[in-house]
Amino acid sequence: MTKPVFLLVASFPDSLIKFRGPLIEALIETGCTVHVAVPGLDAESDIAARLSGLGVTVHDIPLERTGLNPVRDLAAVQALRKLMGRIRADYVLGYTIKPVIYGTLAAWLSGVRHRFALITGLGYAFTGEATGLRKLLRALIQQLYRFSLSRNRLVFFQNPDDEALFRQLGLLKPAIPSRVVNGSGVDVAEYGVSPLPEPPSFLLIARLLGDKGVREYAQAAALVKAQYPDAVFRLVGWIDDNPDAIHQSELDEWVATGTVEFLGKLADVRPAIADSSVYVLPSYREGTPRTVLEAMAMGRAVITTDAPGCRETVVDGDNGYLVPVQDVAALADAMMKLIENPDRVVSMGGRSRQIAEEKYDVHKVNAVMLKEMGL
Repeated sequence: MTKPVFLLVASFPDSLIKFRGPLIEALIETGCTVHVAVPGLDAESDIAARLSGLGVTVHDIPLERTGLNPVRDLAAVQALRKLMGRIRADYVLGYTIKPVIYGTLAAWLSGVRHRFALITGLGYAFTGEATGLRKLLRALIQQLYRFSLSRNRLVFFQNPDDEALFRQLGLLKPAIPSRVVNGSGVDVAEYGVSPLPEPPSFLLIARLLGDKGVREYAQAAALVKAQYPDAVFRLVGWIDDNPDAIHQSELDEWVATGTVEFLGKLADVRPAIADSSVYVLPSYREGTPRTVLEAMAMGRAVITTDAPGCRETVVDGDNGYLVPVQDVAALADAMMKLIENPDRVVSMGGRSRQIAEEKYDVHKVNAVMLKEMGL
């Protein structure tokens, strides 16, 4: 019997191993021949080597992760369509905005029977105030979603708020089924519990975007350090080519004043999490934040926002605290509560680990996706 051919369409090479590696392995275990289509993957990179070692065939595609150039985007659809025909794809799954939209359209045009989409978050166009460029982008992306998602067999979401919003806006027609899964999951064996450090230290891992709450984190850190000078605030990430990116001058000022320690972009965030006692993500909206799941698996209390995607990870007062979006005072207050109650940091960290094992184990998440896709 011929093995089914499964094509995974992505926009960012790093995500293939970090976020989808266990899913790729699970697909191979079901007997699928797995291909991935992604732009900008260095053939000599560690990612390419690891994928090749798994038996995955990698295809470079002319897809721009950001920007909306109609000519280039049409070229990406055409390239995907040709690829799907050449490899005789039976299943296609895209994740993040452009792979979902253009991957689905190419699969539909190619006659691929089993078409699926994974909505991992709403991104720049859906967060923040809808004015100017963001308003235009939002309208265009909604139209593209509306057209492409109606051509899927099933759409996966990572939180119920995103699913409800897509239904409310008519981006997902009633006839198209959807399923909420518990984020991308986390390998609870790979992210093991580590001892809590002293003095109290806080960590944020994110692309350095306004919508990730990076500014609020720095502002809250300044407030807390005024009362607790020994408290440490670390920041891991990089400045993205996103319209919402913070300015280099802002980051330089935070570092120069001693407000935050900037660790840059890390290939492995586990040492940074191990060096922290509390994980913080003041994001405005997420799919399900992977960094929070990693911190939970390592036994860390979490402070995050009462926002879609974020609120699913924390039971307020149990494994951390939920604070209102963009509320610097509330964020600082939650941080100080944990500084003043170190026993709570320990108990909340223990609950985080339990929740990670019960709800966010990557193998449980992938088993649900495979079953829903009929594999």
